[in-house]
Amino acid sequence: MLTIGQLAGYVGVTTKTIRVYHAKGLLPEPDRDASGYRRYRASDAVELIKVRTLAEAGVPLARIRELRSGDGLAAALRQIDDDLAARIAGLQATRSRLHQLASGRLSPLPDAVVAYLGRLPGLGFSERWVALQHDLWTLVFATHPETALRNFRDQEAMVADPALLSLVLEYDRVHDLDPHDPRVDALAGEIAAATRARYGPELPAYEQGSAIPALVQGAVNASSPAWRRLDTLLRDRLK
Repeated sequence: MLTIGQLAGYVGVTTKTIRVYHAKGLLPEPDRDASGYRRYRASDAVELIKVRTLAEAGVPLARIRELRSGDGLAAALRQIDDDLAARIAGLQATRSRLHQLASGRLSPLPDAVVAYLGRLPGLGFSERWVALQHDLWTLVFATHPETALRNFRDQEAMVADPALLSLVLEYDRVHDLDPHDPRVDALAGEIAAATRARYGPELPAYEQGSAIPALVQGAVNASSPAWRRLDTLLRDRLK
């Protein structure tokens, strides 16, 4: 026969925890001896270990009470085990990303995007443009993974078209121009015409209810007054 303190010490919990389990109906209270003290048997220790194991697995106490008093315990335990396996996999993935971050190798971008960014300097794009594209695609893939790859393929195809590539390169080059330089107006007209020719009346739609497209365009515009005016001109001409 064990006292509550001895039981707590053997199982690795506190006496307060055992009293909470008693109060919530998770562990039956044993009979008291002539002196009024609870006396626990080996079977009580086994039951306490079961409750402690479920609690340490993250199962809410109310759910433990249901499991202990009802049927289907084996199926419920299998579900708990599956949930734990998923949590462990998630933690392992997070740990791997932390190691990558510590070594300076963290990149949330797919290999195809990384390869595409690596080709841009050879096509004539500035380091500024490549860095901006990296940051923007990182944002898009982190916030809209379900549509990011489709949008990326669209841009990749654009750069593969020599006529469209020349427009994107010119977009990069007007970065340092005065915003009212005639070349900015001319480029806006060319891009608007190419956009309508490529997509027809159905222009690409932004994700509904998302602030990310505006955030992306805002980041582009903030880096250059010429780009900001170019965006304004394009919006007017594509209405």
